Amino acid sequence: MNKLKEQLKALTKSLVVLSRQADKLTKQVDKLQASQSAAAKKKAVAARKSAAKKKAVKKKTPKKKVAKRKATKKKIAKKGSSKKKPTVLDSVYSNIKKNKNGIAIPKLQQKTGLGSKQLSNALFKLTQKGVIKTKERGIYQAK
Repeated sequence: MNKLKEQLKALTKSLVVLSRQADKLTKQVDKLQASQSAAAKKKAVAARKSAAKKKAVKKKTPKKKVAKRKATKKKIAKKGSSKKKPTVLDSVYSNIKKNKNGIAIPKLQQKTGLGSKQLSNALFKLTQKGVIKTKERGIYQAK
């Protein structure tokens, strides 16, 4: 019985030593990986910079000139369609501005036809700009 106890004690001591060695090895491996990943990042950044320099060095070839008649036709066509479509922020803000007491989110969704995510993003951007404020939870009002 005593021999078994002594053997178990010796075994536990050797296991403790082995676990400490394993911890040291894992730390060393982590350090090596960190240094290798840092070196790889530096190489990637250097490669991107050199590629950007190469692109900047290349000269653009001049484009062929288009006949003046075609250019004038395009200009005339563009002038006719000068009305811009309102952006999402514009449409949301105009609906909020119409209601002086504030407007709820479901009503805004109904009037603008936007999804909940797109509407919440628009409301967030407008509040960040300081154009609208939150009257209550879910009710927005123009400032």
